[in-house]
Amino acid sequence: MAAPLVFSLVATDLDGSLLRGDDTLSDRTLAALARVTRAGARHLVVTGRPAPRVRPLLDVIGCAGLAVCGQGAQLYDAGADRLLWSVTLDRELAATALGKIEAEVGQVYAAVDQDGVDGLTLIEPGYLMPHPTLPALRVGRRDDLWCEPISKVLLRHPALSDDELAATARSVVGSLATVTMSGPGTVELQPCGITKATGLALAAEHLGLRAEHALAFGDMPNDIPMFDWAAHGVAMANAHPELKSVADEITLSNEDDGIAVVLERLFPGEV
Repeated sequence: MAAPLVFSLVATDLDGSLLRGDDTLSDRTLAALARVTRAGARHLVVTGRPAPRVRPLLDVIGCAGLAVCGQGAQLYDAGADRLLWSVTLDRELAATALGKIEAEVGQVYAAVDQDGVDGLTLIEPGYLMPHPTLPALRVGRRDDLWCEPISKVLLRHPALSDDELAATARSVVGSLATVTMSGPGTVELQPCGITKATGLALAAEHLGLRAEHALAFGDMPNDIPMFDWAAHGVAMANAHPELKSVADEITLSNEDDGIAVVLERLFPGEV
């Protein structure tokens, strides 16, 4: 009888972790993910990107199952192209939170991800997309951001660093929203209490899997709750210091196939 798998669930962040800087995956990484599947374990994408921005990448990976999107606010069924679960950020609370932040730091520039499998990313004047390859629709004024239900708000400041903006936002937003930092130029407001860990836990429950058998990869502070939930957290070499400080292991960078290196060790040979 074969020995039981140490990890039956592999959760990977996308940007800065599984993906290279040009939004592609190397052949080595794809082969390593195939090892996971052949071993009988499940691979789950756990990302800040909303479901519509994840769908094309899941096709490349060959994932027709579940994906955790929108920082945990969406559980997406790729095979059925539908959301099994979603939580929206109250738009009045979002506007209030923005006002509190701007009262402290001056003008910020905002964008929103709309809810739903066909939701748009809307950006107000002055906001620059941190990922220029991702589609976005520019609106004429901030009020236009609130035209449809949203899953989160993305913030940028013309002078403050991401760490400074996130720290100030946390100090003034309180229970209006959860503040996360998910990448360079990406400070976000999402529904209060929603994190990658809440979304991953829900996905695991659907699959009949448990945290003690979960392996997680990430690169930014928004991955900390996921590391806290999973049995083993692996930070990329390019990861933010906050995530490295709580990681169980540090691998190579996303450009150097860091996730593949670990998966090849844990899922050796052909199955």
